[in-house]
Amino acid sequence: MIECMVVGLGGFLGSVCRYLVGLIPLKEGLTFPVKTFVINILGSFLIGIIAAAAAKNSSVNPRVVLLLKVGVCGGFTTFSSFALESGELIKNGNLYVAVTYVVLSVVLGILAVFTGEAIIK
Repeated sequence: MIECMVVGLGGFLGSVCRYLVGLIPLKEGLTFPVKTFVINILGSFLIGIIAAAAAKNSSVNPRVVLLLKVGVCGGFTTFSSFALESGELIKNGNLYVAVTYVVLSVVLGILAVFTGEAIIK
């Protein structure tokens, strides 16, 4: 149960950070989704640092890792977990699985958005 509370706290922090980044004013009329792009890349960078630091130092409290990886990075962006898992597949020699995972996730994710919108319309 404590792990759920740790993830919830981290998720709160990550979600609030994502919201605050969304408030940053940008030039009107940009087509490219700059804020989401920055959030996803920053989240991926952060989860990479956290995963490497946790793997390098076994004395790090697993709940702190849970708070940061699943909670903060997950609340900030789920793209960070996607990027970490894809990278791990590639590092472990599963390039075909990684490419399949990336392509299917992106294509089916977009199709799922369209399907959800179509159901509501």
